[in-house]
Parts: sequence; structure tokens; C-alpha cells
Amino acid sequence: MTSPILALIALFAAVLALWFISLSVKDSSIADIFWAPGFAIVGWVSAIARPSVGPRAELVLVLASVWAMRLGLHILKRHTVEDHRYATMRTKSGPRWWWLSLFQVFLLQGALIWIISLPLQFAIGSPAALNGFDFAGAALVLAGVVIEAIADSQLARFRSVVANRGRVMDTGLWSWSRHPNYFGDALIWWGFYAIAISASPSTWWTVISPIVMTVLLLRVSGVSLLEQNIVARRPAYEDYMRRTSAFVPWPPKRQ
Repeated sequence: MTSPILALIALFAAVLALWFISLSVKDSSIADIFWAPGFAIVGWVSAIARPSVGPRAELVLVLASVWAMRLGLHILKRHTVEDHRYATMRTKSGPRWWWLSLFQVFLLQGALIWIISLPLQFAIGSPAALNGFDFAGAALVLAGVVIEAIADSQLARFRSVVANRGRVMDTGLWSWSRHPNYFGDALIWWGFYAIAISASPSTWWTVISPIVMTVLLLRVSGVSLLEQNIVARRPAYEDYMRRTSAFVPWPPKRQ
């Protein structure tokens, strides 16, 4: 059995177990906690399934594990009750949600993790020596991890101040981008893609990974979803949108 198939089986076993737990605790948003660690699981299963791994696999596993641990613990730390997005879906679906959530949340997330992790899987399977593209890709990954971590930390500190409730976060990295954490996440996957290309130019088609991730962050579960009704709740956000880049960090426009 090939390592991609083994990784897929392990991944879907994990999301199925997580689904059963979500039914018990009545909280489908625990899927968010698993998102980043899911990629680390795919990476490690892919490595274990091979007779030997080279320096590229070791590099990828370290990078993926550091990112997964950091983001997974961050989401776990701030998790208290079911996220409002999932709570809304639960309310709309009514008694059907117990089984709909398996497909709309958990199996869908498992499929996305497997597709987006393709560069990881191919890079881990490469015995070729490291080269400049590997180091460029690793630099992108590390830059993404640092940007995402700083942005998350700045936002957490801002939200911890009672006087900031209802206000718009527009300082630090957030003065250059409305979603710097998402930008950092996108950088990570373009970095892993660079490492996959370094392993073999024939893996060019795994560009589907960073493209899917970037589209998700911009158009599906990220920027578009979060900003859908935010102006109605926070009128000051309209001015923030006018002067601040939505995604790529850029100096704010002068008023």
C-alpha cells in the first residue's frame, strides 16, 4: 500500500474519531483544533510508511510539526464553546446535524487536508539532496509561521483588554493587513510547494495545494466569510477596510 493511501486512511480514521467526540460534547468546532495537527499526522504517516527518509523529509517534518503544534495549541487555548459558525449550521440543520456534520465538517476537512498536504507527501518521499529551492521554501515557511504567530499574539493581547471590546484591531501587523495571520498561512503552503518542486520538477502539479489554500483563505472560510457582516456590527471597520490591505501586508493609505 502506498504512503499517500496510508496517510489518507490514517487521516480519515482520525476525523471519524473526532466526529464521534463532537457528538458527545455537542461541539463541531473542535474540528478547527485538529486542522493544523492533521497535516502533521499526514507528514509523519508518510515518513513512517517509507523504508527510509532523507534530509528533505526531516526538514519538512520539523517545519510542519512546529507549525501544527503552534497553531493547534493556539486554537485549543482560545476554544471555550462551539464557534458561532458551526452553531449557526447546527441550528439551521436541526436534528439532522448529527450526521450532516460528518460530511459538511469532518470528512470535508479530511479531504482538504489530504489534498493540501500533497507537497508534503511528495517532498517526504524524495531521496534527492537538498538544494537552494529547499532553503528558499523553508524560509517562506518560517516567515509564514512567524507572521501568523505574531499576528495571533497581537490579536489575543488586544482582545484580552476589556476596553477594546467592539473596537477594531488596527495596530501592529494588523495596520498593514486586515488578515495578516491568513497571509502567513498562505506563505507556509507556497513554501512547502517550493520544497516539493525542489524534490522533483515533475511535482509541479501539486501547485493545487497552495492555490486551494489561498482560495480558501480569501474566498471561502477566511476573509470573505469573516467580513461578510462585520461592518454592521462594527461601523469603524468600514474605514479600516478603506485604508488597509485585505491580505498582503502593505503600508496603510493615508487619510
